[in-house]
Amino acid sequence: MYSSYSLFKCLVCFYILGIQVLIHSVSSQNLTNAYLHHKCLTRQGKYKPRSPYEENLNYLIDHISKYHFRDGFRHSAGEAPNSGNFVFQCRGDSYGSICGSCYATAVAGLRKRCQRYKGAIIWYDQCFLKVSTINSPPTKMDYENTFSMHNPNNINGDTQLFNQKMKNFLYELALKADKPKADGTGLLYYAAGTKRLGKNKLYAMVQCTLDIFHCKVCLEWSIKELSKCCEGKQGARVLGTSCNVRYELYPFIRT
Repeated sequence: MYSSYSLFKCLVCFYILGIQVLIHSVSSQNLTNAYLHHKCLTRQGKYKPRSPYEENLNYLIDHISKYHFRDGFRHSAGEAPNSGNFVFQCRGDSYGSICGSCYATAVAGLRKRCQRYKGAIIWYDQCFLKVSTINSPPTKMDYENTFSMHNPNNINGDTQLFNQKMKNFLYELALKADKPKADGTGLLYYAAGTKRLGKNKLYAMVQCTLDIFHCKVCLEWSIKELSKCCEGKQGARVLGTSCNVRYELYPFIRT
């Protein structure tokens, strides 16, 4: 009787431990889809219900396919002044149903936070969505619609050395993201990795949208922006509509 009770207690302990490990694993990898930021492009004005612009926008929203949940989506519908331009892309390690779920969340979030604005952008942890009346050429980098976030905690030790090694690693990833795919169909536009920095392990990723010509240029600009906002922080990111960079001292990238 005593041995059976002890065995039962052990099984309960193992069960609780397993749940705790699972929770820690999920949280440490940041497998959530937190809302990050949004911007209503007020200068583009608002559209009226059942207007030509709303019809074009709804067409774009409804005609994204599961194939775009891997590589992203950029498309236009209609003609000026009622043309709608649509850019959607998931994080490089988020695709399939995860990307599809983020897309649905982003559409709902944009409609709620920027109700009836013709131009708007919204960022989530796993994706971003932009709608606009302006069809920007792929040679033009969008340096205006960017923002930064950082961990409130500072690193321990030599801050200057950490900053330099962190930036060097991000530059290495930027070079990888700017290389052609193995099948020759285009550039990778995404790179992620880890690097040991003393007692710490650095996790980082860089990514460009699939429609820009100068991925490396955009990433280098974003890495420099980290120096302005976030030096010495345990984690930080710069996000935009052309590219983004991020580093942390905990795993957040799916493998």
